[in-house]
Amino acid sequence: MEQEVSFEDFLKVDIRMGTIIAVNDFEKARKPAYQLKIDFGNLGIKKSSAQITNLYTKEDLLHKQVSAIVNFKPRQIANFMSEVLVLGVYNKNGKVVLLQANKAVKNGEQLR
Repeated sequence: MEQEVSFEDFLKVDIRMGTIIAVNDFEKARKPAYQLKIDFGNLGIKKSSAQITNLYTKEDLLHKQVSAIVNFKPRQIANFMSEVLVLGVYNKNGKVVLLQANKAVKNGEQLR
């Protein structure tokens, strides 16, 4: 089991829903990845690098709603600044499956 966190610690993590509006190959990444632009409504458009090329094509991802942590410190990955962390889980084959709402929600809505 991982280290326990308090409810107050959990509240510090800002998880929001957003819609992917652009997907590009990230050729300078060490592992295969995409560069995503995600619309978070009132929070604006944020960028993310995501190693999800095994299960998703660029066409699959465009206009898909995803969940992401939006209050991480931005991270430089090669020549790209990743501003949010898109959330997913590893399947039995070690491939990332994106976490999504089962119904459409407003971009920028916070997970609670």
